Amino acid sequence: MNKEKRHQILTRLRDENPNPTTELEFTTPFELLIAVLLSAQATDVSVNKATRKLYPVANTPQAILDLGVDGLKEYIKTIGLFNSKAENTIKTCQMLVDLHDSQVPEDRAALEALPGVGRKTANVVLNTAFGWLKDNEGRYFLAVDTHIQRLANRTGYAKGKTVEQTEQAIIKNTPNKTEFMFNLHHWFILHGRYICTARKPKCGACIIEDLCEFKDKVE
Repeated sequence: MNKEKRHQILTRLRDENPNPTTELEFTTPFELLIAVLLSAQATDVSVNKATRKLYPVANTPQAILDLGVDGLKEYIKTIGLFNSKAENTIKTCQMLVDLHDSQVPEDRAALEALPGVGRKTANVVLNTAFGWLKDNEGRYFLAVDTHIQRLANRTGYAKGKTVEQTEQAIIKNTPNKTEFMFNLHHWFILHGRYICTARKPKCGACIIEDLCEFKDKVE
């Protein structure tokens, strides 16, 4: 895929959705951090249902710590892997209290040091909650999940065998980074979630079908 095709893909996605954002519900960086942590191998819908009940009761590190693991589980037990997520959430809240004055750090390494928080979660928080495009060394905060990896590889936009390889390939191949990179994560994840789905992509309803290099398109 050439630079012009990529530019057209991003332009069309932007024109369709000029101000995209996450479908996870949050009002503070901490709420987004916990929501993304809970969303691993779970849907945003299921996470939102749980946090709508949790956050009015506990939406700070100390408040969640006060619930304890068992108390937290009562709020998130409808989410997949809730046992391990409850453990990690409590440990993360303890670290935020002990090491960061109960604040979410604006640093990828510090975020990734929190239990249950990986590169994708850190990038989402830095990009979506804090509005960062890249760090002081010029490294972009681009969160790549399975939807984005599938979309990038399937369309030919960027190739990578792993999520991190795909992340680097997307960054390398994206034209006009200042113009497009900040919202690229949201455009790709929403398109992958609702149009370019894993089993039955809706090629006939896709606004970038003519630019896509997927060989097995469906009607």
